[in-house]
Amino acid sequence: QVQLVESGGGLVQPGGSLRLSCAASESIFSLFAMGWYRQAPGKERELVAHIFSGGTTTYSDSVKGRFTVSRDNAKNTLYLQMNSLKPEDTAVYYCNARDTMFKDYWGQGTQVTVSS
Repeated sequence: QVQLVESGGGLVQPGGSLRLSCAASESIFSLFAMGWYRQAPGKERELVAHIFSGGTTTYSDSVKGRFTVSRDNAKNTLYLQMNSLKPEDTAVYYCNARDTMFKDYWGQGTQVTVSS
C-alpha cells in the first residue's frame, strides 16, 4: 500500500511558478507510472502529466511546454514544475501512483490558486 503526500501548493500570480512535490511511503522505482491530476471546482478530475518507469513523459495539451514532471527514485519523490501559470490552472492537484498490477494510489491533494 503506497501512501502519497503532496506539498508545494499555494497562491501565485499569473505568469508565476510553483513546484509540487509528492513523497511516497515506499520505493517508487518499480512502479509502472506516476502522475499528476487536477480537479477544478465543478469539473471532473483530469490528467496533467505522467512519467513512466522508463522515464517517458506525457502531458495534457493544456500544460505542454509549461509544466515538467520528474521523479527522484532515490528520494521516492515525484515533482511537477509549473511555469507560466494561468488562472485556468487553478485546481486541487493530486499525485497518483500506479503499480505493476495497475492498482492506483492517490494523495490527498494540494490546492493551487492562480490569481492576481
